[in-house]
Amino acid sequence: MRPDGWHLTEDLDEFLARVGEFLRSRPALHTVPLTVTEALRTRGADAYGAEAPVFGWLERAGKVRAAFFRTSPRRPYLTPLIPEEAESLAANLSRLGRPLPGVSADHDTATAFAKAWQRHTGATPTLHERERLYRLGTLTPPEPLAEGRGRIAGEQDRERLMLWHREFVADIGGTPAPDNSSWVDTRIADGRVTFWETPDGTPVSMAGVTPMVAGQIRVAPVYTPAHLRGRGYAGAATVEVSRAALAAGAAEILLFADLANPTSNGLYQRIGYRPVTDFAVYDFSYAAPESR
Repeated sequence: MRPDGWHLTEDLDEFLARVGEFLRSRPALHTVPLTVTEALRTRGADAYGAEAPVFGWLERAGKVRAAFFRTSPRRPYLTPLIPEEAESLAANLSRLGRPLPGVSADHDTATAFAKAWQRHTGATPTLHERERLYRLGTLTPPEPLAEGRGRIAGEQDRERLMLWHREFVADIGGTPAPDNSSWVDTRIADGRVTFWETPDGTPVSMAGVTPMVAGQIRVAPVYTPAHLRGRGYAGAATVEVSRAALAAGAAEILLFADLANPTSNGLYQRIGYRPVTDFAVYDFSYAAPESR
């Protein structure tokens, strides 16, 4: 039996062997670690960054109590922790001497860790975003549904998909990657992005999905160019991929929505998505070292 406390590794296979059952026990709350580790397993470390990912888990009496992962340069992602556990994780990670850019977790966990990280490192946490995780109940297409049809994006859509993905990342406050071709090529190859197109065949919105892991599929991203919004296209695209996920046998269909965007939150609830819990994303800033 391993000793109680946090255990760190860069070995994905070791992490999944110890933590896989724990992650699968609550697939909705653990949707992000499930989908990210699946991408790392199937595509390798280059799926999420140049540096080796770091994984960790908390043991209590021989059982896994919590887990986290970080794929550089992204923020670490934590499963739910009580404040004492967040404190012990911050203490362990601070001893590594590697600054963290922030943290992402359910709201209470993220807030507790941000405060603990500030105590241990002096970093200043700033709330970057609050999100709500939704789970599909009964799919209820809007009436009337926007005219048109859904179509899976193919190789002929590559340039449009690259552009829309960059615009989506910028819209949510991120920094678009100089080269997002790997993201696009993977999703085209797997058939994981659906366009909603008007009757004349013009794409006007897109919705993507993650692979099914532990019976759950997450809808992401959903994007409509700014000049085409307000016409029901995003709702139609989301309904289309939700139907496909149901047909594929997903037990849970999930999505995140930015709580600062009442339009998207209202839309998802109207078509049958119900709140699960709220998440928070914090950024950490560090004081510049004093010059001598």
